[in-house]
Amino acid sequence: MSASRVSYCDELMDAAYDGTESHQHASQSGPVAIIDPNPRRNAALREHLRLEALALRSTGHVDPSKERFKQRSSVERVNAALKDSYGGRHLRVRGAAKVACYLFFGIFALTVDQLLRLRT
Repeated sequence: MSASRVSYCDELMDAAYDGTESHQHASQSGPVAIIDPNPRRNAALREHLRLEALALRSTGHVDPSKERFKQRSSVERVNAALKDSYGGRHLRVRGAAKVACYLFFGIFALTVDQLLRLRT
């Protein structure tokens, strides 16, 4: 449904989506899928991922997919704060314009809160 409304380049998925079905769907769709690998109970894969991360850090290489996941986690923190503390979980209004206005005020309050934290 989102592909019909928005054009995007990447699909970010966490380790829960690291399965054959997700990889097959990702290869058939247009955007590039970035799926965090999940070694589950595979000790050899876990060791391989650890050694690869160590080699990347020692050479100073920055993995672009890891940077995208960092951005994703910061966005998820904002979404969680909006839902938990600023009324984004339970909306008591109808209509897209009213919902957008209600969420905008929550984002505005969250922004003011963060600015006040930076100031002190």
